[in-house]
Amino acid sequence: MRDDDVLLFSYGTLQDPAVQVAIFGRELDGQADVLFGYTLDWLEIAESPVVAPSGLAGYPIVAAAAGPVDGVQGQVLRLTAPELAAADEYEADDYTRVLAPLQSGITAWVYVAR
Repeated sequence: MRDDDVLLFSYGTLQDPAVQVAIFGRELDGQADVLFGYTLDWLEIAESPVVAPSGLAGYPIVAAAAGPVDGVQGQVLRLTAPELAAADEYEADDYTRVLAPLQSGITAWVYVAR
């Protein structure tokens, strides 16, 4: 890992190489990991900048869980700071970015429900 790497946990479309190329201009390196303390749900998004790269209208979204839950499977992606800013632009207003600990013991940014 480079000193300037930013870690982002993705449980949705940012894991898709085609979406990565559309948003970041390249495929990202990633490793499987698990996010605990959140539940997975689905969200309908009509914003074309979000829908265009994936072609989907329904997107996964996580929200803090009230009790014990199974973990949310995903990937930790390595990005640069400018790429993280591009990911912020890609994500709809329904999401906010927070730091969260993962099963592996690392902490990464993750987009959660507002």
